[in-house]
Amino acid sequence: MAERWDEARVLAQAPDASSQRSARPLAAERSWLITGAAEPEALWGECKGSAAAPYRTAVDLTGPRYKCSCPSRKFPCKHALALMLLWSAGRVEQGTPPDWAATWLQAGAARTARDPAAEPADPAAAQRRAEQREQRVLSGLDELDQWLRDQVRQGLATTPRSGYQHWDTIAARMVDAQASGLAERLRGLAAVPYSGPGWESRLLEEYALLRLLITAYRRRAELPAALTDTVRSRIGFTVRQADVLSAGEHVKDHWQVLARRDLEQDRIRTRRTWLRGTLTSRYALLLSFAAGGESFDISLTVGSETDLELAFYPGALPLRALSVTAGAESSARPPAGGGISDLLAGWARALAADPWLEVWPAVLSGVIPARIPAPSVTDETGTALPLHPALRDSWPLFALSAGRPLTLAGEWTPRGLWPLTAWAPSDSGGQGRAVVL
Repeated sequence: MAERWDEARVLAQAPDASSQRSARPLAAERSWLITGAAEPEALWGECKGSAAAPYRTAVDLTGPRYKCSCPSRKFPCKHALALMLLWSAGRVEQGTPPDWAATWLQAGAARTARDPAAEPADPAAAQRRAEQREQRVLSGLDELDQWLRDQVRQGLATTPRSGYQHWDTIAARMVDAQASGLAERLRGLAAVPYSGPGWESRLLEEYALLRLLITAYRRRAELPAALTDTVRSRIGFTVRQADVLSAGEHVKDHWQVLARRDLEQDRIRTRRTWLRGTLTSRYALLLSFAAGGESFDISLTVGSETDLELAFYPGALPLRALSVTAGAESSARPPAGGGISDLLAGWARALAADPWLEVWPAVLSGVIPARIPAPSVTDETGTALPLHPALRDSWPLFALSAGRPLTLAGEWTPRGLWPLTAWAPSDSGGQGRAVVL
């Protein structure tokens, strides 16, 4: 076999982040009845699934090309990714492929021998698939547009206040239309009627943003290229990590690790890690995923700084990035934060670029947390920001401050500030170490 791929290279083949998340739990020997590898760079295996017969998976790494008997339309599917992850970890033994795998591998080798310069994929077929998806998405948007009109015509008072079926039905239709981004946003609406006073205004605002997204996608030919990338991303179109690494904007800087936040949804945990470049003052968001008993990558420590080269995903507001190179970490001084007016001005500019933005990095200096009249932070000008109402336990923040100003890093959302890291003055008068809240 040729040089073994590392995990990053395997995951870079995934068509989207959800495929990565789904593949990780399957990258365990207990999930496979058989696995094997053979020259030249061929993998195969039979993975246990929900069907009576196992899913037969084969990978030709020279393409790479993928084959699987599962019904997924993604290439590579989660089974192929899991098989490559097993091989990457050195847990696939050399062997002789079974007949079903040998036939497919030999057919691919024969095609390559006939035309060594041939592309591993059929560009015309790929174009047809892309056009078919565009049509499915447009059909789904028409249905969603009518659904939104029905909600407004019937009145928000008719919105169900219990259960999720009202939202799941239309979200499932968006999944069928291959608009996963819309499905996720629709499922999130189920919590709005339980969000306290003013929920009607918040729900209407979400409906308006969905309607704006529908209109933007229909008129995407008139939009700037960067905004088109943002609209497609919000709809659910993904960009392969390999394409980001090869064609994305690369930025080298000395990055401060500001904060991180872990979220869980559908048994998949997501970690958001926020960075800011000391030279460019640019923010970056790194996402990582874990399923089951897996652990997150802990190579970046909150409160440290390191030299990194990042590749940014395309969009009107490039924020999410991938790490291209890694550097040694060192202790960092507290970040240079601004006042509340600076944060809100940056949020306004960000919304002008991406109206569907839900979270923005916040770095504030000299703010004092207070519980009365409502949990909030106040800067030296007397301007106050509310803390997010879902922040159940903010006592660590109040205890760390003890009424003194401190530096905060966290996430700003339309519902309030979610503090994640704090730097309080030390007893000697200087700034103390970073404390993860």
